[in-house]
Amino acid sequence: MTQTDTAVRLEDITKRFPGVVANDNVDLHVERGSVHALLGENGAGKTTLMNVLYGLYQPNSGRVVVDGEPREFDSPRDAIDAGIGMIHQHFMLVDTMTVAENIALGNEPRKWGGLAVDREAARREVVELSERYGFDVDPDQTIADVSVGVQQRVEILKALYRGADVLILDEPTAVLTPQEVEDLFGVLDELTDQGKTVIFITHKLGEAMHAADDVTVLRDGENVGTVDADETTREELAELMVGREVVLDVESTPPDVGETVLDVDSLSVLDDRDVPAVTDVSFAVREGEVFGVAGVDGNGQAELVEAITGLREPEAGTVEFDGRDFTDAPRRERIDGGMAYIPEDRQERGLVMDFDLVENGILGSQHGEPFAGSGTIDWDASREHAEAIVEEYDVRPPNADNDAVSLSGGNQQKFIVGREFERDPRLVVATHPTRGVDIGSQEFIHDRLLELRDEGRGVLLVSSKLDEVQGLSDRLAVMHDGDVMAVVDPDDVTEEELGLLMAGEHPEGYEPRSERDAKGVAQ
Repeated sequence: MTQTDTAVRLEDITKRFPGVVANDNVDLHVERGSVHALLGENGAGKTTLMNVLYGLYQPNSGRVVVDGEPREFDSPRDAIDAGIGMIHQHFMLVDTMTVAENIALGNEPRKWGGLAVDREAARREVVELSERYGFDVDPDQTIADVSVGVQQRVEILKALYRGADVLILDEPTAVLTPQEVEDLFGVLDELTDQGKTVIFITHKLGEAMHAADDVTVLRDGENVGTVDADETTREELAELMVGREVVLDVESTPPDVGETVLDVDSLSVLDDRDVPAVTDVSFAVREGEVFGVAGVDGNGQAELVEAITGLREPEAGTVEFDGRDFTDAPRRERIDGGMAYIPEDRQERGLVMDFDLVENGILGSQHGEPFAGSGTIDWDASREHAEAIVEEYDVRPPNADNDAVSLSGGNQQKFIVGREFERDPRLVVATHPTRGVDIGSQEFIHDRLLELRDEGRGVLLVSSKLDEVQGLSDRLAVMHDGDVMAVVDPDDVTEEELGLLMAGEHPEGYEPRSERDAKGVAQ
């Protein structure tokens, strides 16, 4: 690669934080007009390195070269002026403003001698930009009314509007459905076809291989190799990521099922708009099995789980847990009864972001033994508990005094998973348990779920990752539009059949499920 072919060159970048070397003499060369994946475990230094390129951090040593010119960025404004744009994992959009207003925000064209914003001119510029790159966005829709995939396109357009030639995407697929992921990859192809350069931060092997031209792997803050995406394998990338051979496929033994631990009967649930989200759903989860729920996000899975875990009142039907009617039971009773819960939104439902890990580690258990007695919290026991989770579940940085907000999304997830698994539960309700975590942690979480199953616990697994939910589940319910289309054997159903069921269609020759299938009663 010649210097003229290089859009970005990072040379010997070192970035230190108190007690942590996040980047250790990292080199990175990104070819102009390419998609370059930056792959690594959570905490490997990927986002820190890109924050250096974007001017959010200044390196302790090393050099940033853009278009052959050494640059020093004291702020993101300097990086933007040099043609660098960054789309963060959590979008920075104003819900009540339109698409066009969000894109132009802070850079609006002016009229009347600069006294007023020229909204029509801004709208025209956004329409032209959208058409140039083949983006399907309505400039007049408010952000609150568009899908997550469209919001991401708005963020990309916002960077392009400011003149970005190099786009950094931080874990761009973490909140997208499979269809939106494919749409995003089409967007990346269009961008590079028109000469833009994309750096794509990810921990997902398949996406790196599918979307990127080249893949650079970081491990423990160091560059451990750059490979051509077409000339590597998932196994090779996984070994580079974690420094050891990784088992990528879930290995499960036949279940040894016992009594019913969760019985959902004729459950109907309304969403936040009082519109039916779940309609007359019935199923049971037994001791010693993983009962999976698959489906495209937004088909009632979230509301179903909220009704089971006590976060949403059902419209009709019952929820029995361990033989008792828990339909109207408060959240605390479910926790005390042995129901663990890994929520879909880790920041909204799983953690108090301003609390440290010691405090977050006892959430839901702070009112009783072993963490409380005589009306006070035993902070020594609480600290010991948090430190054990941090060590066992490899939470980085390994400091229980850190606030939750200071952790990466993947490390927040690992801490929640550890807290819930360590409750000694009768039932684990796991919603997207590996969303945003690296390949090594996924393997660990999958193994722990199967260990809990083999110990006789019940597991209700909800995931939008078909390979995960199909690989882990003993029985698999497929949801569409608030209804269970079928309960299938994951080993017998094909990917095509699952796709049809997820789209609301029954495969040819398929016999609709019966109540007995859903409840797991032998035929």
